[in-house]
Amino acid sequence: MLKKLSAGRVLAAGVAASLVLTGLVWLLGQRLHGVALLPDQGASWYYWKLPEPTVWTRLSAWGGYAAHQIAFWWLIHYAQTKVGRYSSGLHPVNVVALAVNTGFVVLHLLQTQLFYDGLAQDVSIFSSQGSVILLLVAVLLMENRRRGLFFGRPAPIRAEIVAFARRYHGYLFSWAAVYTFWYHPAETTSGHLIGFMYMFLLLLQGSLFLTRAHTARWWTVTLELAVAAHGTLVAVMNSGPGGAWPMFLFGFLGVFIVTQMHGLGLGRGTRWLIGLGYAGAALTVYALRGQPLGVSAIVRIPAIEYLLVAVLAVLLWLGLRAARLVRARAVQ
Repeated sequence: MLKKLSAGRVLAAGVAASLVLTGLVWLLGQRLHGVALLPDQGASWYYWKLPEPTVWTRLSAWGGYAAHQIAFWWLIHYAQTKVGRYSSGLHPVNVVALAVNTGFVVLHLLQTQLFYDGLAQDVSIFSSQGSVILLLVAVLLMENRRRGLFFGRPAPIRAEIVAFARRYHGYLFSWAAVYTFWYHPAETTSGHLIGFMYMFLLLLQGSLFLTRAHTARWWTVTLELAVAAHGTLVAVMNSGPGGAWPMFLFGFLGVFIVTQMHGLGLGRGTRWLIGLGYAGAALTVYALRGQPLGVSAIVRIPAIEYLLVAVLAVLLWLGLRAARLVRARAVQ
């Protein structure tokens, strides 16, 4: 019966459920307005954490995260070793994954109400941001041979590196989503709500492994582009309309222009129109801000992402090479 249940329909229902869960975060978060927090202390300071954490607040966050992470990793391992084939419908393990992730989402909402603190109490804010960036960079590497890295042309990355990333990316992606999800308390700022919506979609994507919906091009590129909306709105929230939000908006959209749109089957004329529209919008925004030369800032995010692709490829190559040497010595 599950085989007849279209993964595409489950995906659509999952997106709707993610919206409902985001609404629940907002609703329950109204009870958190009385929580006393320390004054903001700068860019490296995470504001939403208790001034005086306890053993129980820490255990509730780290215990919930650890259980969620181990459960998700085990499901991925089971799917790879016991199922191992793609289907247009759902596998039983997909149903279990959806139930497990939904259960832990509800658990974290309750944990916030009872104990408030997330993992942010003990780890840097940059670890949360970095986990999502690493996910996005890994996608660029994995998709290099299908859509290229620069205007449809692939970067010279060895096939074994891409194959390794494709085989084991689920463990990395689930860590990025689950870790970031438990990093934050379920607060109601616009940045939190958009971020939680994004995490719900990533958890949904992870739950649909080995289904055709998991690899649907427009769906996966939507997940990649969602970071542009999140980064832009958080920048507006933190520094207002006069802040650095165009750098985030046009920076992440720049990756779409250079790389991501070339895997969607769009015609050459369509891609040119999108590219010219992007360039015109960026120039107009910076001109209206009285900073026409400031448009150069939009290259920072793409430059960082493409540099990190190279770094990740080298690290994976070194790891694979080391593994081969170890195996060769073991045989001897």
